[in-house]
Amino acid sequence: MAGFVVLESVLPVQHAFALQAKPLRQSQTALQIDFAIDLSQPRSPISPFIYGSNRVDQQVPWVSVRLGGNRWTGYNWENNASNAGSDWFHSNDDFVCWFLSCPDSNQPAAALHTFLEMVQTSGGHYGLLTLPMAGYVAADKNGEVGVDQVAPSSRWKNINFNKPAPYETTPNLGDEWVYVDELVAHLVSEYGESAASAVRRGYSLDNEPDLWSYTHPRLHPSQTTVSELIQRNVALASAVKSVDPSAEIFAPVHYGFWGMMTLQDAPDWFELRNGYAWFVDYYLEQMHLHSVSRNLRLLDVFDFHWYPEAQGCGKRILWSEVGDECLQWARMQAPRSLWDETYREDSWIGQWFDEYLPLLPRLQSSIQTYYPGTKLALTEFSYGAENHISGGIAVADVLGILGKYSVYLATFYPLEENSDYVRGAYQIYRNYDGQGSSFGNISVWSQSSDIENASIYAAIHDLNVSQLHLIVVNRNLHQAVQGNFSIESPLNYHSMDAWILDQESPNVRMFFDNKQISSNRFLINIPPLTVLHLVLQSAQAVPLNRLYLPLIHSSSP
Repeated sequence: MAGFVVLESVLPVQHAFALQAKPLRQSQTALQIDFAIDLSQPRSPISPFIYGSNRVDQQVPWVSVRLGGNRWTGYNWENNASNAGSDWFHSNDDFVCWFLSCPDSNQPAAALHTFLEMVQTSGGHYGLLTLPMAGYVAADKNGEVGVDQVAPSSRWKNINFNKPAPYETTPNLGDEWVYVDELVAHLVSEYGESAASAVRRGYSLDNEPDLWSYTHPRLHPSQTTVSELIQRNVALASAVKSVDPSAEIFAPVHYGFWGMMTLQDAPDWFELRNGYAWFVDYYLEQMHLHSVSRNLRLLDVFDFHWYPEAQGCGKRILWSEVGDECLQWARMQAPRSLWDETYREDSWIGQWFDEYLPLLPRLQSSIQTYYPGTKLALTEFSYGAENHISGGIAVADVLGILGKYSVYLATFYPLEENSDYVRGAYQIYRNYDGQGSSFGNISVWSQSSDIENASIYAAIHDLNVSQLHLIVVNRNLHQAVQGNFSIESPLNYHSMDAWILDQESPNVRMFFDNKQISSNRFLINIPPLTVLHLVLQSAQAVPLNRLYLPLIHSSSP
């Protein structure tokens, strides 16, 4: 769907039961907003893998974790050396094993082993690994690579996607080649095929290739071309699937919008773009054509990054700290660029390329046209202010949107030292009661009559409509929301509990419990800057003739 339909007020007061756990924080008149939920509408699964991160963190039950970023473009699995690129003096060193605390950095693929074991120990179910694709990897751990040592040179080893000889248990460190298919075979021998492993594995085809000449000028000094990217993607995906047929391939791992538009002004894009609205369309079609010719799906998941360009009063919502109320308001509105066709983002994208927003429907339309069946992954994102309620609300909103729009996998990328409010946003979905209870895995139709100030997401677990979960966001900085809720369901819900994330604390806590409901309609006063998780209960059994419509789309594993 392209957006929510605005509701008129339809709930007579006599059918509503007012619920308020504590006085409003502000004296202003509450906003009157209608929330409608309808279980008779088509439903869709919510992939558990959208609740992910780029860091393993024992405090948060991440379902998926990605091992990615600039370091992995030059990662040599044979000796665990990697290159920092322009992030840190183009250094070849042992950083990845230092960062992950590998028990033995001399063990082949020690960084990957350590990562997968950390994911499993922390309760994760999906580990997304990054495979090098740019042509060379770090040969040594001897520090800065100078301008006179650009690849090819003694500071680099060549990578080959296909080893022209049998795989070895211990890779040969004395030759000039590092084989990527041998790495995949090594992981299969250790853990089994990807889909059958305790931690399912996916493979990203490198990281942000649209920026290689900027991030890794010693490794790949020339600007990435369209032809090069397609050729490397096809060759590497084919090599991976020849060894591990169940592996999911994530690509092209765009850094952001201009990469999706033009592959960052790739030198050959302007010759190839005729008939294509943006690079995304051309890329999907090419991957589809190559897949058909090989009778092998070479792209399972379209992978992109999104660091919003949105501004508030002239400042970008990222890199501007918490900011004033204008910036905070812009931050909390920015997730609407993902789904809401009525929203106009204050950014260069919103000004010059607004026809490509909202982003998720646009990407899904391209997929449907050029490579049907391809899933979506958002593997890096942040909305800033990660230890402030405005950042927590933005991420809570994003998580609801990702579930509603059937995104397959998403991993938050922390940009700040303290991300407690982001953790709170994940907790209110994944562990709201501290006992491991979570938001549902089937998205239910819901809408808000005022999407600027408040949003709602609804879900059930499997076919169990006797428990209904609602996430409600009041992003207004000063006014409470008097929420007028109406539910269409085969059951009558008799009571509900609520948990809250608000400006008082990044820790989710109970807001009220066992409040009674009448006729599936009720009022709740929701304080400003608040995320609520409501859990509604029914004691009734579902009559067989009232089972509602089947799922309309499946992207879950």
